[in-house]
Amino acid sequence: MDEARGAEASGSSADPEDPNGPAFPARRAPHCRSLDALDAQVIRCRACPRLVAWREEVAATKRAAFRDWEYWGRPVPGFGPPDAALAVVGLAPAAHGGNRTGRMFTGDASGDFLFAALHAVGLASQAEATHAGDGLALRGVRLAAPVHCAPPDNKPTPQERDTCRPWLAAELELLSPGLRTVVVLGAFGWQALLPVLGAAGWQVPRPRPKFGHGVQVTLSASDGGRPPLHLLGCYHPSQRNTSTGRLTLPMLVEVFDEAARLSGL
Repeated sequence: MDEARGAEASGSSADPEDPNGPAFPARRAPHCRSLDALDAQVIRCRACPRLVAWREEVAATKRAAFRDWEYWGRPVPGFGPPDAALAVVGLAPAAHGGNRTGRMFTGDASGDFLFAALHAVGLASQAEATHAGDGLALRGVRLAAPVHCAPPDNKPTPQERDTCRPWLAAELELLSPGLRTVVVLGAFGWQALLPVLGAAGWQVPRPRPKFGHGVQVTLSASDGGRPPLHLLGCYHPSQRNTSTGRLTLPMLVEVFDEAARLSGL
């Protein structure tokens, strides 16, 4: 079997420029010179076959409440201004949230909780996010994710996380001139983010700091040429956490109030 036929049989591509190939994120992300260019490449990506199959199946079958929607059904790019001083790193789009609306944290209960808190602190123009054209604007905040496709059971595999990592690395690099603070929603995002920051030249303590709600860590730049970067841990605003009271709106507002202060917003 020749190389081309072998790649076809394995479900991947030998061409790193092919969005179906596992090398596509690592090949394309570092060459993006703006967030708009990065987002345009992200939405092309088909590097993880399991995630592609799931997001497209969800988009085709839909949920009964959204049967009249045309689902986005593609990778969901980050959301927020290119000069953001504060980044919020979550987990992945929700199957019937971002995967439906095409915008991060939009159209699901987690997003309702998140945007209510951002609005309370003055970082979002409105407290609700229903669809991509609803007029919502973020002030100094960029929403990002370690995985850009909705995963089955909200559980990406380590391989899927690592394949998607170059997109997050490029996003943070493009934000780096003005980035001062990162709020990390949940342990998955925390574990995914620390290696990215270490590779980007931030001094990550050894052993690596553990995730926890309210944990704060300040990272210095290895070259000393950038201001310190503040990391804040926060429970993810999942329905499981919010319905049980593990995370309340005042708790989330408190985290973003501190993040805004550290970011100079």
